[in-house]
Amino acid sequence: MKVMVITGSPNKNGLTAACGEQAGLGAAHAGAEVYHVRLNDMNIGLCHACSGGWGTCRDEHYCQVQDDFQDLHATLKEMDGFVIVTPVYWGDMSESTKAFLDRLRRCEAFKKSGSFLSGKPFIIVAAAGGSGNGVMSCLSSMERFVDHNKGVKFDNLGVTRRNKEHKLKAIFESTKTMTEGIKESR
Repeated sequence: MKVMVITGSPNKNGLTAACGEQAGLGAAHAGAEVYHVRLNDMNIGLCHACSGGWGTCRDEHYCQVQDDFQDLHATLKEMDGFVIVTPVYWGDMSESTKAFLDRLRRCEAFKKSGSFLSGKPFIIVAAAGGSGNGVMSCLSSMERFVDHNKGVKFDNLGVTRRNKEHKLKAIFESTKTMTEGIKESR
């Protein structure tokens, strides 16, 4: 059983990192093999909207822009569940998270044989370190990504510096419970 924890912050010791760490600990506690992905350590550029909006992504389901996206995209097929954690910037996901999810959505959303993500559980976390504003709109954007790819919305968590302590515990418990559910469904 494999769970991927994806974080999209340039800060290796901030709120987003703490959320990702708790997600990984929760999945490991339930017996999962955990794959941590720090998008800011990878070279994943923006979607180029190739060929008038759709390149190879729509019909062939791979992105023709060559960078680290291809290897990460291929790895997703092996995963049983996902946790995506992003900082909140201007009421939305970080640029690295948005770039990855935009390209992934284009490659996976129109698969007739089923997306790598279809039917798999997702926990989405929006971590707002400043005012705490924008958590709901960020979670809404992330939720649309899960919907477009026919993923299963397991939990949505908004974290701020004010609720950090109990939300970190909630992330651990939520990921643990999600992982236990994956194990039971096998």
